[in-house]
Amino acid sequence: MAQWSEYVNAMPRYRTWLADSGRWDGFEFRPDDIVISTPSKCGTTWMQMICALLIFGDAGLPGPLTELSPWLDIQTDSISNVFAALAAQRHRRFIKTHTPLDGLPLDERVTYICVGRDPRDVAISSDHHLDNMNREVLMRACETTVGFDDPRSLIPAEAPERVADPVERFRRWVEEAAPPSEGLELTLHHLGTFWARRQATNVVLVHYDDLQADLEEEMRRLAERLEIVIEEELWPGLVAGAKFDRMRDRAAKLAPQVTMAGLWRDAGRFFNRGTSGQWQTLLGSADLDRYWARVRRLAPPDLVAWTHQGWRGTARPYA
Repeated sequence: MAQWSEYVNAMPRYRTWLADSGRWDGFEFRPDDIVISTPSKCGTTWMQMICALLIFGDAGLPGPLTELSPWLDIQTDSISNVFAALAAQRHRRFIKTHTPLDGLPLDERVTYICVGRDPRDVAISSDHHLDNMNREVLMRACETTVGFDDPRSLIPAEAPERVADPVERFRRWVEEAAPPSEGLELTLHHLGTFWARRQATNVVLVHYDDLQADLEEEMRRLAERLEIVIEEELWPGLVAGAKFDRMRDRAAKLAPQVTMAGLWRDAGRFFNRGTSGQWQTLLGSADLDRYWARVRRLAPPDLVAWTHQGWRGTARPYA
């Protein structure tokens, strides 16, 4: 997904036909802003919904989630329009990005949240995601905004050849180098940029499996980190609003970029299952051996352990 060879203001710039981290240049933060920065298919929308519930204190959101929490980097609208929409927001802002932490402007007044997930589950989720998305809709919107002949459009817009065998698709996701591919290397790199700063008071690492194991505990922990006070009687409704089946029922309001007509073949399928371990019925021992060999080349042991197990049974860097 990313082109890492160019640096701007000592930061790598992540650019594709779809997204450009350079769009953060000149953005004016507010002291209590929240930046949700996750690798693709690691629980971005889930975390956006959790933050929305905590901020508004009500599951009945005042608008589509993609407008309440815009993806700043995506090039389907002009950056001036995105900046204007964010400047007009009166609620506490929570902004989506898939840019790793080393490509974002860092502000000590801002909280940066990252969600990690077992990369094998990420690969399976990415496969379902691509099947459900009409890529042509995104391409047309980006072409209108920046044009594919723009020098910033460094990665070809054509979709790569999609092989029929799901195991082979998994292998390619694991083994292809980034850039340009969005796969294992970019996922671990993104998580690694947060892992390196996990002791910072304004950096929060959340794991997908921990959210599955005890959603209420994780939401309460996040509220504490964000210094949001929730009345006790509101918690059951907020936790219920963040559950996957409830979000699937409200997909027309909660799916990413849902305001773009025709993007999703079925918006409800965006919230496909929300479960972990689907790879277990797909991969044999040889594929898992190749997977682990590559993971261990790409990430240090402590990050590998957290990425696959979460915080449960692991010492958190904060209370």
